[in-house]
Amino acid sequence: MKSSNNINIASRSVLSSPGAIRSELPLSLDAVMKVMDSRQEICDILDGKSKRLMMIVGPCSIHNPDSAIEYAERLRALSEEVKERILIVMRVYFEKPRTTLGWKGLIYDPDLNASYNIEKGIFIARRLMLKIVDLGLPVATEMLDPIIAQYIADAVSWAAIGARTTEAQTHRQLGSGLSMPVGFKNATDGSFQIAIDAISTARSEHSFIGVLEDGHVGVFRTRGNPYADIVLRGGGGPNYGAEHIAFLKVAMKKAKIPPAIIVDCSHANSGKDYRKQGIVLRDVLSQIADGETALAGVMLESNLQPGAQKIKPGEKPDPCISITDGCVGWEETEELIRMSYDRLGEIYGRDAFKTNTEE
Repeated sequence: MKSSNNINIASRSVLSSPGAIRSELPLSLDAVMKVMDSRQEICDILDGKSKRLMMIVGPCSIHNPDSAIEYAERLRALSEEVKERILIVMRVYFEKPRTTLGWKGLIYDPDLNASYNIEKGIFIARRLMLKIVDLGLPVATEMLDPIIAQYIADAVSWAAIGARTTEAQTHRQLGSGLSMPVGFKNATDGSFQIAIDAISTARSEHSFIGVLEDGHVGVFRTRGNPYADIVLRGGGGPNYGAEHIAFLKVAMKKAKIPPAIIVDCSHANSGKDYRKQGIVLRDVLSQIADGETALAGVMLESNLQPGAQKIKPGEKPDPCISITDGCVGWEETEELIRMSYDRLGEIYGRDAFKTNTEE
């Protein structure tokens, strides 16, 4: 019998529901408290209640869980040393938007061979997130597929909406219902307005169709997310300079959005050269030293080893080197974080941070 439906669908399969996978890999009560506490810490930074700098640090994308845990253990130890002045959040990205084609992330292709065992990828991703949360590190990730969010969002402390999806109504609605602060990146051309519109939209109430915990389709009605913020990633050139920040603050004030700005030290802000991320970071710290209070955080793409590599058919990639964007290595990561810690101490003085970590 002929059909006008699913003409271009080659195959379909059933995926375990979000509730089933979350029941099999549940967050412990201790982990729930860690996630909730770190979300509040991030909110306090975005509100300007805390002078600490949020640093979202980690691989461009995760492709080897064992290496990710080794990285997380190192980052956790360092985060304890600098927690008085810096809130470190680990970048744990499993979904990669592509300009055309390419590896779309661990969730979609965990075996790196175009076999697309998505259920396996979801289990690996969630299990890894739980381990990182149990270590005591807050987790940040990009929310690309709204359905995937249902499988992992309970473990996430800060979420990103990428430059390619910030304009999409689907992702603005998603952001309005997420339980954690969410950062919208500026458009790929470097302009701010699309992200400002996205933030305004995400702070509002919405109704939309989505997948429920049991796998059924349902209607979600959101309250709006008061902690939608902006991430500057450049585009056609950098957009993190003092003149850009001043212009953005005027635009945010006009839109009645509190000025909380995160600077992505990678992508177009570094000219797509991972080795220049430190230049961007030092400029942000200089602006803070000059009295800029709107700069709430930075993002660094970092891995155990510096650089990037291509996936080669039939060969296993190095587990410690990025297979997407280039990253600074661990040694430079540690240097940049310690430098930031020292610089913030110089800017504010030691006593300014005492209330942030004292109970």
